[in-house]
Amino acid sequence: MNRKAMVLPAMVGLLTSVLAGCGDADGAGSDGDSIVVGSNDLIEATDGAPAPLDPAQAYDVGAWSLMHNVFQTLLRMPRSGNQPVPDAAQTCGFQDKQSEQFRCTLRSGLTFANGNALTAQDVVFSFQRTQAIDYKNGPLSLTSNIDKVEAAGELEVVFHLKSPDATFPHKLATPAAALLDSDDYAKDKLRSGFDVTGSGPYTLRTETRDRRLTKAVFTKNPKYQGAVEVRNSKVELKFFAEAKDMQKALDKGEVSTVNRTLAPEQVVRLRDTNQSDVKLTESSGQEIRYLAFNTDDSSVRSKAVRQAMAQLVDRQALTRDVYRRTTVPLYSLVPTGTSAHTNSFYNSYGEPSVSKAKKILRDADITTPVEVTLSYSSEHYGTVTTKEFQALRQQLNDSGLFKAKIQDIPWGTYRPAAAEGKYAVYGMGWYPDFPDPDNYVAPFFGPGNFLNSPYRNSTIENVLIPRTRQQGQRTLAVRDFQHVQNIVADEVPVLPLWQGKQYVATRDGITGAEWSVDDAGKLRLWELGRGVKD
Repeated sequence: MNRKAMVLPAMVGLLTSVLAGCGDADGAGSDGDSIVVGSNDLIEATDGAPAPLDPAQAYDVGAWSLMHNVFQTLLRMPRSGNQPVPDAAQTCGFQDKQSEQFRCTLRSGLTFANGNALTAQDVVFSFQRTQAIDYKNGPLSLTSNIDKVEAAGELEVVFHLKSPDATFPHKLATPAAALLDSDDYAKDKLRSGFDVTGSGPYTLRTETRDRRLTKAVFTKNPKYQGAVEVRNSKVELKFFAEAKDMQKALDKGEVSTVNRTLAPEQVVRLRDTNQSDVKLTESSGQEIRYLAFNTDDSSVRSKAVRQAMAQLVDRQALTRDVYRRTTVPLYSLVPTGTSAHTNSFYNSYGEPSVSKAKKILRDADITTPVEVTLSYSSEHYGTVTTKEFQALRQQLNDSGLFKAKIQDIPWGTYRPAAAEGKYAVYGMGWYPDFPDPDNYVAPFFGPGNFLNSPYRNSTIENVLIPRTRQQGQRTLAVRDFQHVQNIVADEVPVLPLWQGKQYVATRDGITGAEWSVDDAGKLRLWELGRGVKD
């Protein structure tokens, strides 16, 4: 996920995955013996973003889910736990107490799927290439703290960091750190289109229409050497336009599993209907949704205006009436279930109150009603987002303190325009690159933040975040992370709205669904297999 413009389909989650056996109720795949996975993620090539599967450009959950299965990284997150384990590397670790020098030894005999050897020079090339391309809105922020990376022989790689960063091993486990063949990728130019060359668990064949991905076929890579066990020979990822189409396939027995793209009303129906052949599993999620502010825009430049909005927004109503309790209210950038979470917005504002919001604006000499436009993209986040923004508009306007309008923008226009500061207030989603509170905080602040926000806070940027990154024992960073959250609640450069839950609807025949999505929202296709029906 982002971080990126997280590809949250704002239905129930961000990542869309449906494990399907299309054509037969017994799970027989549409491409030979493959397991079919359905998705309504939008993965497209545009003039501004021509390389949706290039590690130097891609920074969204949908693309990362594909890349996670094709590209190899030095480290990889395990099936359970929150500490990375070696993948392309045999060993990795910091070489100093300051967490500024990190060394990895590669496995011997590594090759890319095309047969070329993978050496330390390819690792160096991969990181230097991302820095050289420096793609706007890309994942460079995850590796920008690298001062120098060098090869010490064929199998040794040394990273020298500009400043201490205890989270660096986690960053090496993301597709931003994917390893590329230096003989196959240009060193200073994106690879346009959808073709990839990697050394991961699968090779990839793609089909497109109108520059959008329509099918991705993953075939087990016999040359892969790494940390995961691949439990199938082929997986076919098919892209659906609507969640209701996947629901029909599930009902017919053509789809084996639907994971996290169900609309709220679909979740409710599955939950309340006793279908012996379909099981709905609910678990907590780490997806968050929030409003972002262009703090240079005249309509929301005043902190008081943003605070008044924070005082008026009724998260309980959003999660109850719009999302049918498939999401939960969120009162911080750092979600519940993540260490260091604190309900900073609730502590600051309490329950929604028109009288308190009026006082905030009156004390700041703000003339009411404040005219403001709320922007969003239902194409990217799902049709339920329109209902969400209609509800937000009503909450603000019913107070008499705001005169709010809403606008729905196609994603291809929306994301670059938001980064260029063209929207005063706009909806965004986020899923973590890695499971640490740092990843819900650091990407939002400072020069080069992924929102390209003009908001600056020297205490957050120069004191608190650097200090948290010096703590290898992450519990020692909790107080500083909570301080960041309290500052955000006071100054409101972003306004958290809700946190998603995860839902998996399964039929008989497919195994491994419970492991098929990692804590950062990426697909683990290798976990899927075929079992015996009950």
